[in-house]
Amino acid sequence: MCNGTIMDKLISFSLPLMVSGILQLMFNAVDIIVVGRFSGSQALAAVGSTTALINVFINLFMGISLGANVLAARYYAAGRDREMSETVHTSIMLALISGVVMAFVGVFFAKGALELMDTPADVIDQSALYMRIYFMGMPFFMLYNYGAAILRAVGDTKRPLYFLIVSGVINAGLNMFLVIVFSLGVAGVAIATVVSQAISCVLVLRCLYKSEGSYQLRFSKLCLKKDYIIPIFQVGIPAGIQSTVINFSNVLLQSSVNSFGSIAMAGYTAANNVLGFLYTSVNSVTQACMSFTSQNYGVGKYKRMDKVLIDCLILSSGMALVMGGGAYLFGTEILQIYTGDPEVIRCGMEILSITTVPYFLCGIMDLFPGALRGMGCSAVPMILSVIGTVGTRIVWIFGIFPQHRSLYVLFISYPGSWIITIIMQVICYLIVRKKVHSRAAAV
Repeated sequence: MCNGTIMDKLISFSLPLMVSGILQLMFNAVDIIVVGRFSGSQALAAVGSTTALINVFINLFMGISLGANVLAARYYAAGRDREMSETVHTSIMLALISGVVMAFVGVFFAKGALELMDTPADVIDQSALYMRIYFMGMPFFMLYNYGAAILRAVGDTKRPLYFLIVSGVINAGLNMFLVIVFSLGVAGVAIATVVSQAISCVLVLRCLYKSEGSYQLRFSKLCLKKDYIIPIFQVGIPAGIQSTVINFSNVLLQSSVNSFGSIAMAGYTAANNVLGFLYTSVNSVTQACMSFTSQNYGVGKYKRMDKVLIDCLILSSGMALVMGGGAYLFGTEILQIYTGDPEVIRCGMEILSITTVPYFLCGIMDLFPGALRGMGCSAVPMILSVIGTVGTRIVWIFGIFPQHRSLYVLFISYPGSWIITIIMQVICYLIVRKKVHSRAAAV
């Protein structure tokens, strides 16, 4: 990450990460397709209505994994083996604790949270059942993602991909077996998800255990050391709060979708899954930007960080324009995979028509905070993202949308919030970059 050409390394780092995310979404899509095709549109709406709420619950802890990634990348690049080892063991302990906490929160507060979102009575029981089972797998989910973050920090994005393929195939097979053969509906897809998460967790922990060198895992060394928790939290908590608050705005948006009824909810579920593929693609470049920036920051190669960001902007925008354009042009055909209901497809296309082509803006919006986190600056980008993204969407949902009630108008808030946030993040990046380069010149 710190020497030679950049673009080829970015692609080799990002591609397995992107494929991992796309495969994960494809396996999640199997959940939605199987339940939509074999359990009906109400079951499809029930699974989809939980997505934004689940993300609100888990993203704070997932954000902390970004802090672990940044710190581990910095120590690994600098050859500080003891600090790297203690970062690994602190991170895995944090993952275990956060997973147990999330399991408790999800099981006991699922239905109450869904009621606050005005989830329709005809789907709320199925939605609550799905969430409760899903959250029982949170310890496995957190351990896998923190373990994968450590592997990414040392430049290994291939083994997490292999683990995901294994667990995903099992997930897809269990989905069809439990839903089609045993008619378990939403419970079946939730159980399949938990089992697959447990398998991916075991595989990534085994990988770290068998590894040689500074990132080797030993369960007897698991600890919570203040010297590492603080820098992990300094980067991770703002990132987690940013994701949590942005997803809270998505919960408000989900509530607005819910007001149109279960058909619109099903359309949003399918369309949102398509948007998930776009997000995963651009996010893989953001992850690469953060890891490359962090390693180069750790060894003092500040000019190289500028080149990393430029190449990431080119790569992210190119991918988003191609994939977003394809999703728009073939949207109807894609949505037909999820459901045969023409009204559900119409609602899904109404959403895709305003969100897919400009999706490259979302990639740009995320890259600047990714670069800033790689330099250890996380709080200000978080505040700007909350103001730009969440603030814009709240004003839109409560100010504009009630006078022009349609899914198209509701989702104009997406590209609008991306543009406003980009402007603020670019200004922030230029200020921080100037300080970093000035500090380097003084030394």
